[in-house]
Amino acid sequence: MEDGFVPVQLAVLGAALGAAFAVASLILISFVAFITATEMPPLHRHEEEKFFLNARGQMEMLPSIRDSPTKRLSVVVPSYNEETRLPVMMDEALGYLEERQKQDPTFTYEVIVVDDGSRDQTSKVALNYCQKYGSDKVRVITLVKNRGKGGAIKMGVFSSRGEKILMADADGATKFPDVEKLEKGLNDLQPWPDQMAIACGSRAHLQEESIAQRSYFRTLLMYGFHFLVWFLCVKGIRDTQCGFKLLTREAASRTFSSLHIERWAFDVELLYIAQFFKIPIAEIAVNWTEIEGSKLVPFWSWLQMGRDLLFIRLRYLTGAWRLEQTRKTN
Repeated sequence: MEDGFVPVQLAVLGAALGAAFAVASLILISFVAFITATEMPPLHRHEEEKFFLNARGQMEMLPSIRDSPTKRLSVVVPSYNEETRLPVMMDEALGYLEERQKQDPTFTYEVIVVDDGSRDQTSKVALNYCQKYGSDKVRVITLVKNRGKGGAIKMGVFSSRGEKILMADADGATKFPDVEKLEKGLNDLQPWPDQMAIACGSRAHLQEESIAQRSYFRTLLMYGFHFLVWFLCVKGIRDTQCGFKLLTREAASRTFSSLHIERWAFDVELLYIAQFFKIPIAEIAVNWTEIEGSKLVPFWSWLQMGRDLLFIRLRYLTGAWRLEQTRKTN
């Protein structure tokens, strides 16, 4: 009896020590998350980032999202070292937008390319489209230093003039005419509370095909990330990371003015904020093709995003970050 009792005691002790270690680790991580959290800073622009270069080569002051909208649609394209991939995306997007405007003269648009501190000729490539289509339709914001995809999109959103604002990646992975699917998804959510609604493009329907093309390791990372998103932050959205999202102006103002994360996991915090404010969200299947040249480094990028997900949850849970129903746009 005594011989059998000792292993049981050791097992119980081991379990207790393991639980204590887990609790201590969680407390330590929460403490680190809390003390390293920064308050939501006001949108800081370097002096050069307050202007854009018009088609005549003159500097003009950028507008603010607090201004009344003057376009039906703003398209914000974050771009970092995209001199090679950007032209394909711009040709497709502008071809579609121009044709739509011909068919419906009341339809107005702008495309805002945000060069996120590129080291190549991204701004020069984008400015060629400004010369071709005019600076009322194509604008280029060149950031002084790299902020990250979320930070670049925020800069574009806060300088937009559209009633609706579309986020679109520079690689052109999503077929641009699918914006009509997002518009329908947005309209199906009406009536919009406080004129706020979001339609997210989704690749979830392509998951089985993508799994067949991925290594087991990348598939495991993908499932782990999706689990963490669901467990820690966002419920009910299968694909939070698709770069094709359409927001009403009011929803963009509310969510981006509360955003802390500026790099890859910003989409998750954006949707976390939207769900906190009870902004209706539609998830819409879109056509998507993987394009070579991704800036994501599979293991390290997923690791960074996993850390960001944990910190998003812990910082809001501990009160290091707070969301207020009356938060105003910066």
